[in-house]
Amino acid sequence: MIPNFQRILLFGIFVLFVDATAVERRDIRSLLTSAKWSPNTTVEFPGSSSFVNATERWNIYKEPVYAAAVSPATEKDVVQALKIATSNGIPFLATGARHGYTTTLGNLKNGLALDLSQFNTVQVDKSKGTLTVGGGVRIDQIYDPVYEAGYELQIGTASCPGIVGLTLGAGVGPWAGVHGLILDALLSYRVVTANGSALTVSKSSHSDLFWAMRGAGANFGIVVSATYQLQPQVNHGQVLVADILLPAAKAPAYFNLLQTYNGGKLPEHLSISSFMSWNATINDLQVTASWAYLGPEEEGMKEFQPMLDLDPLIGGLQVYPWNTVIKTVAGGADAFICQDGAIHDVYTINARNISGQTYQTVFGEVSTFFAQNPAFQASTIQVAIFPNNAAMAVPDASTAYPWRDTIVYIDIELGWNNATNMEKLASQAGVQWRKQFAATSGYPQLAAYVNSAHGDEKLESIYGADKLPRLKALKKIWDPSNVFRFNNPIPTS
Repeated sequence: MIPNFQRILLFGIFVLFVDATAVERRDIRSLLTSAKWSPNTTVEFPGSSSFVNATERWNIYKEPVYAAAVSPATEKDVVQALKIATSNGIPFLATGARHGYTTTLGNLKNGLALDLSQFNTVQVDKSKGTLTVGGGVRIDQIYDPVYEAGYELQIGTASCPGIVGLTLGAGVGPWAGVHGLILDALLSYRVVTANGSALTVSKSSHSDLFWAMRGAGANFGIVVSATYQLQPQVNHGQVLVADILLPAAKAPAYFNLLQTYNGGKLPEHLSISSFMSWNATINDLQVTASWAYLGPEEEGMKEFQPMLDLDPLIGGLQVYPWNTVIKTVAGGADAFICQDGAIHDVYTINARNISGQTYQTVFGEVSTFFAQNPAFQASTIQVAIFPNNAAMAVPDASTAYPWRDTIVYIDIELGWNNATNMEKLASQAGVQWRKQFAATSGYPQLAAYVNSAHGDEKLESIYGADKLPRLKALKKIWDPSNVFRFNNPIPTS
């Protein structure tokens, strides 16, 4: 036990630290405006449009609250901003596209936004087949340069997230059967670490940090640039896509069809993204889906035939170039999906088993829930089935990402009008459906992709029980003061 006088002393030190920190935070304007920055670096405070531009988020649910924003123009200024924050006890968050889901981001209060939007360069070295991007580059910025150079890369299912942010967690997507995960293509990061060092991190340089930052990267540093190995185009960069709609009556047959892809039967070139969504015209739940085949059109049509035999309503069936497919499929739904400033209360599940019965059970419950609670009718449940052939070809121990054998990524994405208080109801539904999906996922417990994690999961569910001990040990080495602690944080003790 600690003697009373030591408790009093420790308490006094704690109070002094808290008071000093509070004073420093109130004086954040002075600290930032008195620092010497590069000419193009900007410092903004609440009340200006520039501050909004530097902090506006795709998801406003449980979002961080900032007292100031710095948009560095140079790596040196990133280092300076980090050192000002850490030496004065100011919590901070470095952001690229500001597309994160997790509710743990909301633990940052009155902190510093370190906006990387000026790190927006995209460079393709055609002779080496490499891509180098700044830390603020969004996925849609790489489409044309990569495609026009004759290459491809795993690109996810939306155009608006930052490519570095995706990579830090893994970067899953429809081409995992052919191209693997985004992090599998990563050659190196340029990272500013917790002590203000700027390092090049790769398999041959600080390899332990490189391991950790491929699957748990938000816990270890600020990435100002990243270099990737591109892959040659498959099928000359042409993708066959079918956009379909099925009414509720056909949902059971459709979900049973999905289940037939268990046991390694999902072709490496085929991906299936299905959505449970409310149709306001008929006032009922429906299934919409995009089936994509990264290969010859004739082969793709054969793979689509079991789905076409269900006689769905076809919204589109055509070949798209790789650089336009994400932004144009499903009637250009990407533009709607990528709108900033909405509530996205997300509960995620990884699965290595496809359960048609579970999908149908949840479908029925969602239908009743949406009918009884119209405020949620803009919400969706996504069941994305991605082949894992190329992802599984990479040794599991080579990166921190723990779920290479996943073939289904399920996102329960609940949204409502910000003027209505639906948080408790959303939480009850989201947790219940997540539990149901997890029960037949094929994993012994909930497995959750870190980039989509809600923030209430056990750390083992996010980072994997086998890899978490090493991550904790590396966290103590690279971030002993836990300054990177707001994105599904790994503890230092």
